[in-house]
Amino acid sequence: MIGHHARLMAKNDHQVQVIAGRGATFDERVTFTHLPLADSTHPRILTLKAEMDQGHVPPRFGEVVAVLKEELSAHLRETDVLIVHNVCSLHKNLALTAALWELMHTPHHPPMILWHHDLAWTTPRYRNELHPGYPWELLRTVWDKAIQVVISDSRRQELAHLLNIDESEILVIPNGVDVAHFLKLERATQEYLQRLNLAEADPLLWLPVRITPRKNIELALETLAYLRNTFPHAQLVVSGPPGPHNPANAQYFERLKMLRENLGLKHAAHFLAEITPEPVPDAVISDFYRLADALFLPSYEEGFGIPILEAALEGIPIFCSDIPPLRALGGDDVTYFSPHANPQEIANRIAAYLSSSPLYNLASRVRRNFTWERVYQNYLAPLLNRVGSR
Repeated sequence: MIGHHARLMAKNDHQVQVIAGRGATFDERVTFTHLPLADSTHPRILTLKAEMDQGHVPPRFGEVVAVLKEELSAHLRETDVLIVHNVCSLHKNLALTAALWELMHTPHHPPMILWHHDLAWTTPRYRNELHPGYPWELLRTVWDKAIQVVISDSRRQELAHLLNIDESEILVIPNGVDVAHFLKLERATQEYLQRLNLAEADPLLWLPVRITPRKNIELALETLAYLRNTFPHAQLVVSGPPGPHNPANAQYFERLKMLRENLGLKHAAHFLAEITPEPVPDAVISDFYRLADALFLPSYEEGFGIPILEAALEGIPIFCSDIPPLRALGGDDVTYFSPHANPQEIANRIAAYLSSSPLYNLASRVRRNFTWERVYQNYLAPLLNRVGSR
C-alpha cells in the first residue's frame, strides 16, 4: 500500500520519501531511507518487546526512543507532511510510537496523518501484550494535532469507540487494487488504456474483429450510442485493422469513422487500427477479454466464431448476432439479436442484462472506487491538499 501511495504521489509531482526499517528503493522517483530501529524485527526492538509484553518498561526503552527521535528529526527536516502507517495503533514497535509522539510535540514538526490498519487494543489476541500506562496508552490516546485515517467503516467505528471521539473526526480511505498488475496486462495494453482513457469505460464492450462490412460494425456504433443513454460512460473497442484483401475495406473504415463522429462517439468508440496499422498481438487481445464487460459481435456472416469461445473462457457475457455458426457455439448460453435489429432495442437488452448482473455491478463499483488511481483521486489527493492548506 505504501508503495502504491508513493508512486501515485510521485506521479502527481510530489517529492516522496519512504522511511522504513526494511526494504530498498522500489521506484527511481521515490527516495528510500533505511531506519534500522524502525524495523519491528530489529534485535533491540524484539528484546524490548519481550520485556514489555510482560508489563515492564526497561530503562533502555528511553534510550531507543531518543535515538529514533533524533534520526527521524534528521530525515524529516524538509518534510511538509508525515504519513504514519500502523505505528500509532499497533504495538509492534512502541519505541517508534513514542518517538513519533515526542516528535509531534516539538516545535516546527511536520503535520502528521496517522493511518490505521490494525488496532491493538480492539484485537483480543493482543490483550495479554497490552498494559495500563505509558507507552501502551499511546495506542488509544487521541493525538490532537494529527489527522486520523482508517481503511474501512468498521475500523472507523472501532477507533471512534476506542478514542471516545465522534466518527466524523476520522477519515475512511480504502485500500485499492492495481488492475494492470492483477490482470498481468501487457505494456502495450496499458498504453492503450492510458491513451484511450479506457479506465473510465463503464461498461467496456469488446469487438475483436477486422474492419470489413460483413462484421457489421456500424450496428455496434449505433448500439453504443443508445447504450450511453443508460450508461453514459460506456465505451467500445474494435481490435483489428481493415481486412487486407479488399481495397473497399479502407473506404468502409472511413465511413465508420464518419458515423462515429456523427453519433458523438469520438471519445467512446475506439479502433485500435488508428493507433497501430499492425494486427494486435494475441497477448493484448487476451488482455482486452479480461478488461471487457461484454463481448459484442454483430456480424452478418461468420465461418466459425472463435470470439465466442474466448469470451466463454474469460467468463464475460456474450451479445451476438443470431446466425448459424454463432448459435451453434453459443447454444442457449448467450444473448442473440438479428444483425438487422433496431440498435436501440439491442442497447436496451444489454442495459437490462448488465443492470441486473451482480458481477458487473460489483466490478463497476471496484473500478469507480477501489483502483489505486481512483483511491488517489477521490481520497488521497484531497487529503494532501487539505493538509497543505494548513
